[in-house]
Amino acid sequence: MAEVTATAPASSGATGAAEVRRHELAAFLRHRREHISPEQVGLPRGRRRRTPGLRREEVAHLSAVGVTWYTWLEQARDIQVSVQVLDALARTLLLDPNERAHLFQLAGAVDPTPATTCPSITPAIQRVLEQLEPIPACVQNSRYDILAYNRTYGLLLCDLDAVPAEDRNCLILSYTHEPWRSSIVHLDQTQRLMAARFRATMAGHLGEPAWKMLLQRLRTESPEFREAWDRHEVGAHRGKRKEFLNRYVGRVAVDHTDMWLGPEAGPRIVTYVPADEESEERLERLHAIALERTPRSA
Repeated sequence: MAEVTATAPASSGATGAAEVRRHELAAFLRHRREHISPEQVGLPRGRRRRTPGLRREEVAHLSAVGVTWYTWLEQARDIQVSVQVLDALARTLLLDPNERAHLFQLAGAVDPTPATTCPSITPAIQRVLEQLEPIPACVQNSRYDILAYNRTYGLLLCDLDAVPAEDRNCLILSYTHEPWRSSIVHLDQTQRLMAARFRATMAGHLGEPAWKMLLQRLRTESPEFREAWDRHEVGAHRGKRKEFLNRYVGRVAVDHTDMWLGPEAGPRIVTYVPADEESEERLERLHAIALERTPRSA
């Protein structure tokens, strides 16, 4: 893991702002380190510990970075840090979502982890998703991250509430999550089409860390994705008839429609309208089942 990158000379104005951010970042890291007990991260306290919270070398070890480099970071040295290292530090220091966002902002980096919340998901949009029921509906961004969904969608392909937020991505689920995969009737065709759409959209985001990390994860975890990706096929988003085999109500046929909330590269509402009366009845039953379950937190 690369830790240190040489920095080029900067103008005096840019230097002043960058120096302020470095000192704020250093103070933030020290404060968080000093307020985490060894027991919280699985380390023994020992009898001779004098440092409040964690030692610098312990944070470095738990984050898989060099002690000298981490010390420089807390000293506000003019070094650059990769998003992978920032992610490791956020996990080691047990940062909550707001603290994690603050860490990346101070470091001048883009958080590669799919957001569990999105500025586009207003209460009004969430209400729209609920009002569409029993039609399954969700909001996705162009990376296929699932940003919000209604209860019927939450049970359509798997128990989506049980999936960690960072894994709620249709590509990841289609290639690595067995319950989701087994619910798609034409899985091979669906996977190939999604990979082609992802390649076409990624052309406008090649330098963005979140896109590169998603691509790397898919290539690492799924031989099927590597094969589809290496075809170099491209495709556009369009409506399509789909069939799912739901664990509660059986086979349903739906018409997939995208309703864009902004520019085409941005978030969209995805709806699955029943294609026949039998599918409509089954989605109504699925909605009833979803309502009987414990309401999920917002």
